Amino acid sequence: MATIETTPRTLRISLTRAEKVLGLLRDLEVPLAAVRSAEVVPEGLAAVRGLRAPGLGLPARRIGTWRRRGTKTLLSVRRGPAVRLELTGQRYDTVLVTVDDAPAVVAAVSGARR
Repeated sequence: MATIETTPRTLRISLTRAEKVLGLLRDLEVPLAAVRSAEVVPEGLAAVRGLRAPGLGLPARRIGTWRRRGTKTLLSVRRGPAVRLELTGQRYDTVLVTVDDAPAVVAAVSGARR
């Protein structure tokens, strides 16, 4: 399962080796100033929008890059709560990741942005 960590200036999303291989992804590090918003999504799989290109889509799991008109989303979600991060000026416009404690991660990101 992916992890999200904050430092005083950056936000780092670390993926497992399996997520990197199956989703054709790599870890993502962005400046905290690029994070427009952070929110908890009650059901990560239901929040997935767009077409997979490239990535893996299974009934209980989505990993990879999903594209919609003018937007790119990095996904690593399964059933349950997920964290949605809206970014500006980065490779991805949105990040949607299932983590162990989504409300705590959102609080940490929101607190670090202030």
